[in-house]
Amino acid sequence: MATRTVTAELVHRSLTRRRVGAVDTVVASLLLAALLASLAVLVTLLVDVVAKSVPVFAERGFDVVTARLSPRPEATGLIQGVFGSVVLSLFVIVAAFPLGVAAAVYLEEYARDTRLTRFLVSNVRNLAGVPSIVYGLLGLGLFVKLILEQLLGQDSGRTLVAGGLTLTVLVLPIMVITSQEALRAVPLELREASYGVGATRWETLRHHVLPTAAPAILTGAVLTIARAFGESAPLLLAGAVLSNFFAPAEGASLLSLVTSEKYTALPIVIFNWSRQPQEEFVALTAAGIVVLLVVLLAVNGAAIVTRDRFERRR
Repeated sequence: MATRTVTAELVHRSLTRRRVGAVDTVVASLLLAALLASLAVLVTLLVDVVAKSVPVFAERGFDVVTARLSPRPEATGLIQGVFGSVVLSLFVIVAAFPLGVAAAVYLEEYARDTRLTRFLVSNVRNLAGVPSIVYGLLGLGLFVKLILEQLLGQDSGRTLVAGGLTLTVLVLPIMVITSQEALRAVPLELREASYGVGATRWETLRHHVLPTAAPAILTGAVLTIARAFGESAPLLLAGAVLSNFFAPAEGASLLSLVTSEKYTALPIVIFNWSRQPQEEFVALTAAGIVVLLVVLLAVNGAAIVTRDRFERRR
């Protein structure tokens, strides 16, 4: 017993003793320099974008957001892009969130440790690193051409449904991975204590594991929404309209806008404005970027508040 205590004390001293060599100092300095350089670039970009957008907001105010798209820079706005991005994000939340969590629950809690399971997990992690343009090609071939046009007989499959499905497939691996890590972080003792009092696996999962992992799962959902909201390349291939002349018919129903009308999104509008030759579109591009950042911060803030509420209930 005394020998074990002495050994534990020696290990503790070895781990807590602060020994800083020249290599450690150099590495720490390089890491700090990289961090400061990254922050400097970020702050420079933000200041430049905000400075270029100020004249537009000062002259037109909130009309930049509420006006419809137009080829005239003094009259164009972002409302259709904001609407398209919000609907696409809601589509991703409704589709990717339950599918991602369900897949993670199966892989972590129910699937046996077999070659097939390891193969599936490895492929999910590989899919998270596939370039987004590849998912755009998948959306064009599968959702636009095959499902919506061939199987459902639509005249054009380039709708919000095709864009939403494409973004869902794009972010689904990220949702699965973050949910897996959240479930893996739940202490094993919590599961054993629940089993010890007679709870079933589902009861343990529902009442103990998922509530404990919920804050981390919501953090993954924030990353998922942010990734989907800022994507443009997959949407270009999945049918998003790259034109300032895009304007759905007045009085069109919400169902018609989602299932049959052409659509656009905020990143698409910003990308298109940046390619226009008129000088006025430079400031409009900066204003669009500011609106995109504000919407992302609002969505992230709402998700963080929801996550904090889950943490306080624990």
